[in-house]
Amino acid sequence: MATILLCGVDLFFRGKLEALLPEHHFITVESAETPDLVIVDIARVDAEEVADTYADVPILGYTNHTDTAGLRAAHAAGFDQVVAKSALVERARELVEELTPSN
Repeated sequence: MATILLCGVDLFFRGKLEALLPEHHFITVESAETPDLVIVDIARVDAEEVADTYADVPILGYTNHTDTAGLRAAHAAGFDQVVAKSALVERARELVEELTPSN
């Protein structure tokens, strides 16, 4: 089980992720727990700030496939994986396992 920090993720999408990944523990930035993975809605946060804050944690960013500026910003910030929101829904388990291999 991985502890996954959700950054900028709206309540509806959080519910979807929790349903797709029930074996994992989800937290928000208010939590004192250290995450194993950070999942970021690129359209709702500053990619550089997230990358700086969680430099030692794998970061998975997602946004709408038409948000090319957001996708570029996340790549430039050094996110470990950047995908379209639809790809995250389709491949959530695979992506989380890829970025948290020890969990």
